[in-house]
Amino acid sequence: MATSAGTAGRPNEDFAGAVPGAAVLLDGAGIPGTESICSHGVAWYTHRLGGALLGRLSPGDGRDLVTVLATAIDEIAAEHGATCDLADPGSPQATVVIVRAHRGRLDHLLLADTFLVLDQAGGGPLVVTDEREVAARRACSVPLAGVAEGTPEYDRVRAACTRALRARRNRPGGYWIAKDDPHAAEEAVTGSRPLRDLSGVALLSNGASRIVSPYGLTDWPGVLDLLTADGPAEVIRRVRRAEAGASAGAAPPDDATVVHCTDLPRSPAAGRRGADPRRS
Repeated sequence: MATSAGTAGRPNEDFAGAVPGAAVLLDGAGIPGTESICSHGVAWYTHRLGGALLGRLSPGDGRDLVTVLATAIDEIAAEHGATCDLADPGSPQATVVIVRAHRGRLDHLLLADTFLVLDQAGGGPLVVTDEREVAARRACSVPLAGVAEGTPEYDRVRAACTRALRARRNRPGGYWIAKDDPHAAEEAVTGSRPLRDLSGVALLSNGASRIVSPYGLTDWPGVLDLLTADGPAEVIRRVRRAEAGASAGAAPPDDATVVHCTDLPRSPAAGRRGADPRRS
């Protein structure tokens, strides 16, 4: 595992951790300067939620991943619901990706725009992500087309687009993210593959995935090759180098985290070869 804060002097709002047979990665989100909404902050939320997930995964009992996430969201909401305005759109939230090896299969769950790369033993990588937030952001940004940046009109339209995006959060037809509503877990992208079909698996936060898009430094097979040769820290190093050389209008550096799982456990109880991922 490797992680890097996007901005010096600010907390890293990503979280990554593992227990035997399982790993999680969370990418925190929220609005800076909203201490009046939640005094704890986004980094607190991602670390508490990540710890709660690992605690539920550590028994290795094969509990349904949707249930694991839902109960963890509920637990952390109860921890600060009495002191913080969890209903406010700016309160802390996080994307989630979970992988868990159990009885010869690798189960996965994704909520919002993290990336899971399955290194298939018999073929190229299979990349799994939850594209609904990106689609919602694209749709809400349409009014910005043709509006000159740096003008009062641009600021006004951009603020309206941001409000429209928040209105789609954890709503049917919008996108789903871990926040205060445990029912969001029911909307996660889930799947399962026989472990014998996989050589490894990688989890990347949105900031780390920039190595593929928008920077185009490599493709997903190249990411797996880089992880095998030089490890997760090298992926992040190359992203940071690209960010440093980006134009003034490019997106600012983001927290970046990578988890690379290898030597996956095998079991004769593995299921049918070639089963396709299930998506809920």
